[in-house]
Amino acid sequence: MSKKTPQDKVFETDGNVSDFKFNEEVADVFDDMVSRSVPFYEEMQRMTCELAADFVTPESNIYDIGCATGTTLLRIDAAIREPGVTLIGIDNSEDMLDKARRKLGEAELTCAFDLKLCDLHKGLEAKNASVITMLLTLQFIRPLYRERIVQRIYDGLNADGCLILIEKVTSEDTLFNRLFIQHYYEFKRRNGYSETEIANKREALENVLIPYRMDENMQLLHRVGFSQIEAFFRWYNFCGMIAVK
Repeated sequence: MSKKTPQDKVFETDGNVSDFKFNEEVADVFDDMVSRSVPFYEEMQRMTCELAADFVTPESNIYDIGCATGTTLLRIDAAIREPGVTLIGIDNSEDMLDKARRKLGEAELTCAFDLKLCDLHKGLEAKNASVITMLLTLQFIRPLYRERIVQRIYDGLNADGCLILIEKVTSEDTLFNRLFIQHYYEFKRRNGYSETEIANKREALENVLIPYRMDENMQLLHRVGFSQIEAFFRWYNFCGMIAVK
C-alpha cells in the first residue's frame, strides 16, 4: 500500500512571501497540492491518458514536459498497450524528479522510462514522439520563450502525433476574469485552504505563473504549424487543448 501523501501547508504561515519555487518543500506535498488546487484534476488526468492512448504508436516516445512527481507518466503507462513505447519525463526541478524516480521505480511499469533535468528556458529536445503532454507547465515559462518551446515540441512530434496542453487561462473580459477567479478561490476554500494560504500562494505566483488567454494559446499552436486544434476541457479559468501535427 502506498504511503499517504503529506498535506500541503506550504503557505499557511504569515510573513514575507517569496516567489513560488518547485523545491523540496513543494515536491514533498505536490500531489496533495495539485489535487486540492486544480479543479477536476483526476478528470484531467483521465482525459489526458485516454487521448494519449488514441495517438500513441509502437516504438515511439511519449514525453511529459513538466512531469513533476511522475503522476501523468504513471497513469499513461497503465492506459496504453502499444509495444516498445518509452516514457520520458522532463522537469527543471531535481527535487520533483527525485520523487518521480521513487514513484515510478516502485511501480511495475510496462513501458521503459527516462527522467531528464531540463531548463526549458534554455531549450528542449524531443524526437520520435507520438504524444507530448504539457500539463500546467507552459504557464510557468516566460512568455518570451514560449513560442520557441512549442516549436521544438512540434518539430519533435512524428506525423499525426499530438500535443496535449492544459493551462490556467485568463479572459479578455474583466467581468469574467473576476467571476472565474472568485469561483476558483471558492473551490480552494472547499478543499480546506484558508484565506491566508490562498492570499500567500497568489502573491508567490504573481510573477511566476503568467497565464495566456485561451485564444492566445490557440494562436501560438497555429503559428508553429499545428493545423488541427481543439479544446477538450474547460472549467472557468482552466482549459485543456489538443493539437495534432
